[in-house]
This record gives sequence, structure tokens and C-alpha cells, in this order.
Amino acid sequence: MPGWVPLPMEPSNNPIAEEKFQLGRHLFYDTDLSGNGTISCESCHQQDKAFTDGRVRPVGATGEVHPRNAQSIANAAWLRTLTWGNPALTEIEQQVVVPLFGIDPVEHGINEANQDMVLARLQEKPEYQSLFAAAYPEQDDPLFGELAWQNIVRSLSSFVRGMTSFRSDFDRYNAGDVGALSASAKRGMNLFNSERLECFHCHEGYTLTASVRDRRITPTVPAPFNNTGLYNIDGISGYPAPNTGKYELSGNPADMGRFRPQSLRNVALTAPYNHDGSTATLRDVIRNYAAGGRNITTPPHVGDGRMNVNKDPFIVSFTISEAEIDDVVAFLESLTDHELINDPRYANPWLDVTVQDTAP
Repeated sequence: MPGWVPLPMEPSNNPIAEEKFQLGRHLFYDTDLSGNGTISCESCHQQDKAFTDGRVRPVGATGEVHPRNAQSIANAAWLRTLTWGNPALTEIEQQVVVPLFGIDPVEHGINEANQDMVLARLQEKPEYQSLFAAAYPEQDDPLFGELAWQNIVRSLSSFVRGMTSFRSDFDRYNAGDVGALSASAKRGMNLFNSERLECFHCHEGYTLTASVRDRRITPTVPAPFNNTGLYNIDGISGYPAPNTGKYELSGNPADMGRFRPQSLRNVALTAPYNHDGSTATLRDVIRNYAAGGRNITTPPHVGDGRMNVNKDPFIVSFTISEAEIDDVVAFLESLTDHELINDPRYANPWLDVTVQDTAP
């Protein structure tokens, strides 16, 4: 990481180590880590899309469609909360368990009935014998013993925690390379940080999100969740179930439609947008904000989000020209870390094995 980035939090029971990172990388790309052997973590988090999947909503191993859009997991180590609407999921180790073993929706589809079979598939691969031994040298049998699943979760978490993205044109500009941004991107940056557009209030600092923590910061207020006026299906504040945001867990009417502000790093690669993937392009996102919310006039979700009573006070209408939208998009594109999406450190290690096995 560059020196200007504060170190992220790190759990005392899972300190990061290169050996765990490399084991986690192999597990991340392994389709055998699913109930029916059809998907891997990469299925929803692809490197060329900044570890999203390009779909409106992801599809699990059994064909079940996830209700929410796949988020980028780059820089997850700095996030205060790890999902769109659950304030309780604050640790990567907690979150990794959800796609592996969750049933609503089914993602990897691992359960009590098949988990021994899934583990046996991994145990049959000779690569894992050395990878597990290197990652957990203090254990006698890290792949076959009673801690095998804990080791899998901690290794996947180490890979995700080590996935950093701070090498964009924007970063080079901030480091003193005044030519790293185009004139259009500079104008867009000024608009982004203006009181007219108000973008910077929710997408601030080195992570480009207000939902941030690191070893310097001890948060004293609740983690942020914002209603951006995308829906208003009941004329008050209603969002379509099951995508009701923080309200889904709290039951507090004030939490209806409140979702975690996303990091805008690599945002140009992560379309479609919003919690349900319902906004196709960055230009559409900007237009929704310019309108002060989204007014839907056709079924099934008719309603004027501009009038949503839970809408964040920073979501106010503003005037913006097409040329200014071009500039804001140019700035958002400058947040792309092209090295991240081409970095072999984060790439599929099984492809390297295949190439070696088939070479003459």
C-alpha cells in the first residue's frame, strides 16, 4: 500500500500473512467450494470488473437470484460495515460465512448435508496439502482436522483483506502528478466536491465512502446508511421488498430505504448501480441525484422518490448541464485502478496451473 493510506483494522485471531493470502486466493477461485461444484467467489466478484459481476443481480449455485447487486470487495478492509443494509456485519470473517452457507438466498449452497463432500473435494487436490500446511504451520492437520472450515473462512478473509486498490489516476494526481487528470476530470472533481452537487458528503476521503474505519479512526457515531430517494411505492417512504435496506433488520420506519454508501473507487467498472442494480449507467445515477430522487411512472414500482420522507437531506435537486455530467463522469472514471484489474497477485491461480499442465 502507499504510505499515505492508514493501515486497516486486523482481527487478533486472524492476523494477515502471505501464506493465508495465497491459500485464500486459491479458495476464492475454486468452484469446488460450492455445494454442486458450479460457482466460486469469483462468479460474483470478477477481477476485470473490479470484483463485481456486471449483472443486475447475481445468481447462486442453484440458480437463485440474489436480491441485491454484487458489490466490489476491493478495499473491504477499510469498510465499517460489509453489506448493503446490515449494520451488524462488520468483520470480513463474519461476512465470508454468509455466501458459503447462507440459505436465503442460496449462493455457494454449502450445507450440513454436503459440507463433508465439499471439503473432501478440496482435500483431494494436492495443491492444498502444501498451501494449508504453509498457512497454518502450528496445526497438525489444518486441512483434515476439526479446524478445516475455520481455516477456509480465515484464509478467504485474508485474501479479501489484502485486496487493496489505491493506484488510480486520481491517486497519482493527489500524489503530485498534475498531468494525471484530464481537464474534464479536474472540472468534474470540483463539481463532485461542490456544495451544489453535495456528492462528497457520502463519498469522502481516501476510500471515497463515509463508511470507513482504520487504525487511526475510532468511530463515535453509528455507521452511515442513506436513503437516496430511489423509490416511494407507498407515497411515504416504501422500498420494494426484500430490498428495504437497514429497515429489513431494524424494523424502524426511519430506516426504510437506507443503504450503506458505496465506495466510488473503480465505480466506472461496476455497472449497473444502486443496491438492486436498477440504474444502468453513471450518467443515469447523476441524473437521479440531479432530480433529487427518482420518479418512477410505470409499474411495478410506481412512486416519486423525490418525495420520500426518509430521503437523506443531502439528496437535493440541482441543475447540471450535459457537459458538466461529462466532466463528473470523467472524474469518476479517473478513480479506476487499472493495475488492480490486471494485477497477477489477485488473479486466478488455477489458470497458471492449467497452463503449466498443458505445456509441451
